[in-house]
Amino acid sequence: MSFSAVQAALSGLRSCQEDIGTSMDMVIDVAMDLVESNETEHSSSLGTLQAKILEYAELDREINCFSNIVEQFNSEVSQQSPEALFSLSDRVKEQFDAKMASLSDAELHNHQKVVAFKEGVGSALQPENGEAEDNQDEDIALTQRYVNFTCPLTQGDMENPMKNKVCNHYYDEGAILAMIKARHKQHKKFRCPVVGCENINVTQADLVPDLLLKRRIQKRNASQV
Repeated sequence: MSFSAVQAALSGLRSCQEDIGTSMDMVIDVAMDLVESNETEHSSSLGTLQAKILEYAELDREINCFSNIVEQFNSEVSQQSPEALFSLSDRVKEQFDAKMASLSDAELHNHQKVVAFKEGVGSALQPENGEAEDNQDEDIALTQRYVNFTCPLTQGDMENPMKNKVCNHYYDEGAILAMIKARHKQHKKFRCPVVGCENINVTQADLVPDLLLKRRIQKRNASQV
């Protein structure tokens, strides 16, 4: 075993996480297509899709937990003699098992993409639940809710809109994450860029993808081609 081998293994795990994220996005897209198809019997299929996305969330959590533990121990061992590497595997396994035992399945429902799945499907189902009397009322309600498709940071149309659960404002994913990262590097809080908003500490944990808004933007763009 060597430090380079450990780093290569971690890189492989991170690649797996990217694949898991892509798979979760595919599950979400299928769920949204199913809801928008207006099929009367889709509750069973939606339940299956939710179970699948929770499975992916669990895998993502396990990889994240394992990688963090390995990186922590790897940093400690790198300051010691090479012989210390031989005990790394047992130490990682022990702490990983302890950490996973302390986690609950209920926490998986807080995974960002699981939250996006539930909110996206829930929002798309609202007309079926009688919250909009007809398509015209729905369009009016959505127009009032979203105002426009413009990101307050880029002043351009959003591609991947993110909703702030604290103040209910929207930003494009790339722009908001870049700004949060930049401010954190300066050890400063990031204030919501929407004029008049009193939210002075926007964090990545506050953000969730808005799938319904994203699909409306995509449909609007497609109709303009």
